[in-house]
Amino acid sequence: MTDLEGVRPKRYAWKYWPPVLLWGLWVLLALSGGAFAQQPLQRGEVLTLLARGSAKGSDKAPVTIIEFSDFQCTFCWRFWKQTLPHLEEEYIKPGKVRFVYRHLAILGPQSVAAAQASECAAEQGKFWEYHDTLFASKGSFSLADRRLKQYARDLKLESKAFDRCLDDGEYAEKVEGETGIGILMGANGTPTFFINGTMLVGAHPFQTFKKIIEEELKTTP
Repeated sequence: MTDLEGVRPKRYAWKYWPPVLLWGLWVLLALSGGAFAQQPLQRGEVLTLLARGSAKGSDKAPVTIIEFSDFQCTFCWRFWKQTLPHLEEEYIKPGKVRFVYRHLAILGPQSVAAAQASECAAEQGKFWEYHDTLFASKGSFSLADRRLKQYARDLKLESKAFDRCLDDGEYAEKVEGETGIGILMGANGTPTFFINGTMLVGAHPFQTFKKIIEEELKTTP
């Protein structure tokens, strides 16, 4: 374990941090309710805070997987299509794994807009339905604002509230902050996963996840 000084690039003093990383810290402190505002954050504490995001599975599961993802990423789509369903059946539904989604919106403005839209959907209790819709949608304009709003209507969300949330950028800071924290934690590509703290980068097959999870289940009470 290291404190945050060991995670961030040491050449930066506080006042010289890039804005995206400052937003990342802001998000963590907001998640913690200020509990860590007066002391260094341990890497494990950062992961504990990140684990409070939109999640599938029991909050008492012995293994937590945190995914940093971009809705525009082909490899993220591959993970969603080929691997996540197996994880759900074998580990998430039986209560062995808690799966958490976090944003690493690094592929341009449409990635950022889609991430914000998913949070607007979460506000109405439909993060995962919207998440699945985004990954299932393909095409050049699949993440254009008008399409993002249409997906909300298709999911029977309250459209005025959703549109206002998206147009006003209510979750811009959250998305930017999570992206900054992902970078601080070493997530330089999408998707990046933290499996009980073990980092795994890329759309690996289910068997890769299974091997790590089974090892964790052997050593976790």
